[in-house]
Formats: sequence, structure tokens, C-alpha cells
Amino acid sequence: MEHYYSENPQSDIKEIEFSYNIKGIELKFTSVSGVFAFSNKVDRATQLLIESYRPSKAGNFLLDMGCGIGPISLYIKSRYPHMQITAVDINERAVFYTKKNAQSNDFDIEVLKSNLYSELEGRLFGDILSNPPIAAGKAVYSKIISGAKDHLLKNGALWLVAFHNKGGSTLKRIMNEVFGNVEDIEKKGGIRVYRSVNE
Repeated sequence: MEHYYSENPQSDIKEIEFSYNIKGIELKFTSVSGVFAFSNKVDRATQLLIESYRPSKAGNFLLDMGCGIGPISLYIKSRYPHMQITAVDINERAVFYTKKNAQSNDFDIEVLKSNLYSELEGRLFGDILSNPPIAAGKAVYSKIISGAKDHLLKNGALWLVAFHNKGGSTLKRIMNEVFGNVEDIEKKGGIRVYRSVNE
């Protein structure tokens, strides 16, 4: 069965072009079938993560883990142009459309096909952000959290967003186990943004 976290989606390509405004910043997107949240808008959880994010100041390198069509990377680049952003996804279609959307908005963002951290060996980031694929199962999002520990600079932060009653409480517990700390940064409509700091 095909999922948005499939490596090479075989479904027919259907596109939706739309503009979307978050905190006064309007960007253009092409959304595509076979990639997370195929729609004419940015999904609510991702939007809350974007709105809540503040750079940790540990370093100007940011990783967008599981980028989909790229909204996290694009909105953060627009708000913090000095940041060097790397977006990764296992889904080849997601990688192609994140590149396409970055070009449409004139942003210079590194976009890589990577199975979680597989193409990021030895690289460190000031912040890692993700709306993790809860549907992919605990093994996947556990690896996102444990891998973040090895890819964050000192005092860098892992930011995750989820519906608290649909896997978010488990995310929060694992973040606390791995980092020894976790806090709720924002709560809205059942969605929570969690942050752990690499102390």
C-alpha cells in the first residue's frame, strides 16, 4: 500500500497550485498527490509549528526532517533569511516539489532525498524541525528523535508537532527520555508543539 512516506510514489500526479499566508508572509506552492497533506493549504499542525518556531541561536543551520512540499523550510527562510536550511524526505516526489516550491519563491534551500538522517552523516544543526509521520509507526518517529540527538549542536533544539492524543503524548515521552527535557511550546486545537534542547 502506498503512503505519503513511500520512497517512490506510483500514483498519478495531480497538482494543486495555491498561495498561502502565515503571519503576513504569502508564499506560492504547488501541492502534489502522493505527498503529505495534498491540499490547497498548509495543514494545521505544520502551520502551528511554523508560527511557534524561534531559532535556538545554537547555529544558523536548520534541518527540516520530512519536508513534504516544503512549507516549514520556505516560511522559516522567509522570516530568517540568514539561516541555511536543509530539507530532507524519503519521498522522491516530495524532494522534487520542495525544490520546485523553493525556486518559485526565489529561496536558496538545500533539498536532499534521505531516509531520515542517512545522507546527513557528520552534519550538525542548530535546530531540527519536523511534523513527524505518526502513521509510519513508532519505530520511525523514535528514530527521528534519537537521531536528532546526534545531529544537533550543543544547545540546539528539536521541535516536533503532533495531535497530543494521536501520538503526541508518546512523542513527548520519548523526547524526554532521549534529551532529559521537553516542553510544550504551544497548544491549539488538540495540537501541541514540543521542544527538547540538546544541553
